[in-house]
Amino acid sequence: MNSSLTMKKKRISDRILYVLIYLSAAISVSLLIGIICYVFYKGIGQVNWSFLTTVTSSLKQTVGIAGNIVNTLYIIVITLLIATPIGVGAAIYLNEYAKPGRLVRLIEFTTEILSGIPSIIFGLFGMVFFGNAFGLGYSILTGALTLTLMILPLITRNTQEALRTVPDSYRSGALGMGATKWYMIRTILLPSAMPGIITGIILAIGRIVGESAALLFTAGSDYKLPKGGMGLVDKLFESGGTLTIQLYLSMSKAEYDVAFGIAVVLLVIVLGINFLTKVLAKKFDVKSKK
Repeated sequence: MNSSLTMKKKRISDRILYVLIYLSAAISVSLLIGIICYVFYKGIGQVNWSFLTTVTSSLKQTVGIAGNIVNTLYIIVITLLIATPIGVGAAIYLNEYAKPGRLVRLIEFTTEILSGIPSIIFGLFGMVFFGNAFGLGYSILTGALTLTLMILPLITRNTQEALRTVPDSYRSGALGMGATKWYMIRTILLPSAMPGIITGIILAIGRIVGESAALLFTAGSDYKLPKGGMGLVDKLFESGGTLTIQLYLSMSKAEYDVAFGIAVVLLVIVLGINFLTKVLAKKFDVKSKK
């Protein structure tokens, strides 16, 4: 009799827990759908071919974000070119070469602290260190170097976790067959951990795209397109406002239609990044299993 009463109480508590879990999930999904629908409703009318391929000009009577899109691409590419080798290399060292001890714990602790620092502090540091001390001023390169510091912990930690998921039997088997440690890392560990590494890199892209505070102090807000030839290189040392910076400036000028139009573009980019993460992770997972 007592056991049946206990089972009844467990079933009731389980049902209540299930209801609360599904309610929490429904609220989360509803918030996401609500934000997406509201932003698209307010901004989709502003997005057209002219908006995406021209720059704002009072003489030509055009309103566009082509320059901001190009600046965003510049910062993404440069930041990843610097941060990815350093982040992946640091993770390989910590996971495969460094002996567990105080040094490793200190590096991991500082990495976690670095990931928790507010982005506006990174912006102040980047402005003073890269902009003033190195003489780069407000430029795309200053912004990219600052963002490199911000996303390094993300890439490093994701790569570490990905390497830890690779079974130790892979390591011992390769070394037992006479392979060198670097050959084993390059041909076995990295391909096996690639889904996690790719996920970390794409999440880092998402953070770069959504960043504004740090770039406002470092990259500036210029929206012009780079000129051809050497102008593509010169643009690295010039001010360049990203999509998030332009969204902030548009809101401050009460240009709400333009701001919501940029928000639509950013949402599409973020959703595309998340979709790409799923596709690439699945693709590399299948290859590693074959």
